[in-house]
Amino acid sequence: MKTILIRHELPDWTDWYVDRLGAEFPGYDIRGAKSAGEAMAEAPDARVYVGIGPQMSPALVAAMPKLEWVQSLTTGVDNLLAMEEMPRHVPITTCTGVQGPQMSELALMLMLALARRLPALLDAQRSGAWDRRPQPLLHGKTVCLLGLGQIAEVLALYCKTMGMRVTGVSGRDTAPNVDRIYARSALADAAAEADFLVVLVPLSAQTRHIVGAEVLAAMKPGAFLVNIARGGCVDEDALLDALTSGSIAGAGMDVFATEPLPADSPLRSAPNAILTPHVGGFADVYHEQCFPTLLENFRAYDAGGPDALPGALRRT
Repeated sequence: MKTILIRHELPDWTDWYVDRLGAEFPGYDIRGAKSAGEAMAEAPDARVYVGIGPQMSPALVAAMPKLEWVQSLTTGVDNLLAMEEMPRHVPITTCTGVQGPQMSELALMLMLALARRLPALLDAQRSGAWDRRPQPLLHGKTVCLLGLGQIAEVLALYCKTMGMRVTGVSGRDTAPNVDRIYARSALADAAAEADFLVVLVPLSAQTRHIVGAEVLAAMKPGAFLVNIARGGCVDEDALLDALTSGSIAGAGMDVFATEPLPADSPLRSAPNAILTPHVGGFADVYHEQCFPTLLENFRAYDAGGPDALPGALRRT
């Protein structure tokens, strides 16, 4: 009987996946791990690992000599594809196409909070001040989406519904609800006309620090940067300089080069910055959103083994 090891950072969700998957596939030994230590203890028997890909450590992967499939409950698995301990033959599958609503809602929340100076309004509330001033609108503003994948399609629709002009940076020729698309080589030009630049590209060698000093310098003084993709896509030193000098109006950051973000990170005290702890895709129903993908992939694995998994990635 093959052992399936499931670990989510929320213990209740681990139990939920174990119960649901066990009901569908009673012929497997499905085990849940509530901690990193429990996962390490179960690792030697595991043929399949289901969990948060970016949280898989090299030590955990190395402790799985029987591993033949990793199902990540995330979209991004750049750490696994670069991990020396990950065997090249092991397929890695992800949960794509489900995070559009929550990622888009976070982007809108950050855009609204930055434009309307929500932190200052909350400070006034706590101090008893009556700080009444005209409130900027998203309506009529230009938002540039750096990357036009599935999340961008949802965000573009939301932004158009709010009366915004939407541009994009991508190799695509067209995209729904996007008014103009720039080539990646013209990123600085796209950033220069945007009121909001939203980073949505996956992290790769080509996108590491894709938003650096040059792009930040091209942005308007009243423009905002929002990064809900990967921390490595933004040069955080250059961003800190831009925020400190006031060359851009502010930034909303959900992802960081080092996570958890260190308590003494200078970004925490940067002017006009709103930081959230990588919660973009972490909706309260995310386990339910991911389960159909997990179920479809498990059916393929059950019928044909790891080589039958659709859309699988492997370390090159």
